[in-house]
Amino acid sequence: MTNNDQHISSTDSLAQLAAVLESRKSGDPDKSYVARLFAKGPDAFLKKIGEEATEVVMAAKDVDHGADKSKLVYEVADLWFHSMVALSYYGLEPADVVTELARRVGLSGLEEKALRKAEQRAIDEGGTT
Repeated sequence: MTNNDQHISSTDSLAQLAAVLESRKSGDPDKSYVARLFAKGPDAFLKKIGEEATEVVMAAKDVDHGADKSKLVYEVADLWFHSMVALSYYGLEPADVVTELARRVGLSGLEEKALRKAEQRAIDEGGTT
């Protein structure tokens, strides 16, 4: 599989998961974990995102000390999953995130941060970007 094939497969997998999440919005909270998260509202899945982010940090630290890297992949998958629940809840899709990341390609982190600050200044001063 080439890198391009892998990217397409990854994008397809994210789109498929997004479709499943969307279908769970009207699901039975007693039969679906995702439906339960949606029913409980943002506090439930935002709490999970915080927990999963902490677990990613801990897994990375464990890898630094010799743990299997698959533990980090597992925790990042949990973080991405719960982040995708949030995206779905707010009517967004993984493609929206991919588009934003693509926009940033070629910008250094410092340039991107400076651009955001300039855009915010323009908004604060009553202008638009």
